[in-house]
Parts: sequence; structure tokens; C-alpha cells
Amino acid sequence: VLLELGGRPLIHQSIDALRSAGISQIAVAVGYQSEKILNALDETLPPLTFVYNQHYYEGNALSVYAARAFLSDGPFVVCMGDHLISPGIVQSLLSEQGDGCVLCVDSAAWHSSQTNDATRVLTDLDGYITNIGKHLKDWNTTDTGVFKMTAEVFPAIEQLMDGQGMNVSITDVVTFMGEIGQTFATCDVSGMLWADVDTVEDYEA
Repeated sequence: VLLELGGRPLIHQSIDALRSAGISQIAVAVGYQSEKILNALDETLPPLTFVYNQHYYEGNALSVYAARAFLSDGPFVVCMGDHLISPGIVQSLLSEQGDGCVLCVDSAAWHSSQTNDATRVLTDLDGYITNIGKHLKDWNTTDTGVFKMTAEVFPAIEQLMDGQGMNVSITDVVTFMGEIGQTFATCDVSGMLWADVDTVEDYEA
């Protein structure tokens, strides 16, 4: 998240996108090499809130869970610190009507940083997620890593931790909530700029 992109750490791309969409209260979940991230973002204005995820080596849903005390009962946006996202993605997400959880998806993803190791998503005709995972054979769109979530995700994470331990991913949460009737909707942001920087190749691209 501290790799330089455009002269600033990559994580600033997500922070800028959130603020450009009108979100002023932002928490950053830290764990691995947290002091470096705290130092790099220490003078960011408006100030950020930092939450520590002691289980950062486990599934990424634990970072969402670590921020639960920061969040109110209303909906909140989740995005990844190692993603490049345009403000338009967040703006489109916030314009979505409805009270449930939503995932931004791209049905026209083509760039290597979008398709390498991508989480695939299958939606029904109404745009609700029926299946999600990296190895789906039947899929019609791609997970961008930008979500609107509600407080309903926290008991879902707790139930998954009770059943499978701490290795709980956001993909697990989306799947589980679909199984219990709290299916995620989708927001199609095809054509908007986003990238997942997981590898040297992604970064160079």
C-alpha cells in the first residue's frame, strides 16, 4: 500500500476516491508493518482513524470486523488499500438505492491488473450475486474490491469464525449472506478506472 504511484503512496488513491465522493470519516485497518503505514499517513488531512487488526495474516474479512467499533449502524464503504480506484466508482456506489449490501463489479474487465487473480462473480438477471470465487467456471462479471456494507456483515463474520476459525475472507461473507437470504446486490462500474496491485507485474502495468 506504500508503493509510490503518481508520486504518492498507492493507498492515497483509495482515500482520495472516498473523499471525492463526500466521505469524510475514514478508518484504515492496519496490521502488517503498521508503524510504516501510520507514519506515512500521519499528516493526512482531515485526519484518519486507524484500527489494528491483530489477525492480519488471516482472512481479509477480519479487517472489516476490526473496524466495527468505528462504524455506526448505517451503511459504510469498504475498499482495498492496494487498489487504484476512480472517484466515479464510489460515487456510483453511493447513488445505489436500497438498504442491503452492494459490490461494485466490472463486466468488461480486460487489463491484466483487473483479470490476474481476479475474483469472479456470477449474477442473476436482477444483478444479485448467486456465486463468487476466484475459480468459478460460470461467471459474468469481476469483483472490483469496492463494497457498500451494512452492520449485518458483523454477525455473519462471527458465525463464520465460529465455524471455520479466523481465516474468513470477504468472499466467504458474501457467499454466506447469500445462503441466509441477505444476498449482495451489484453496481456495474464497467469502463471506470480501477486496478488491483498484487504483483510487480500489476504495478508496472
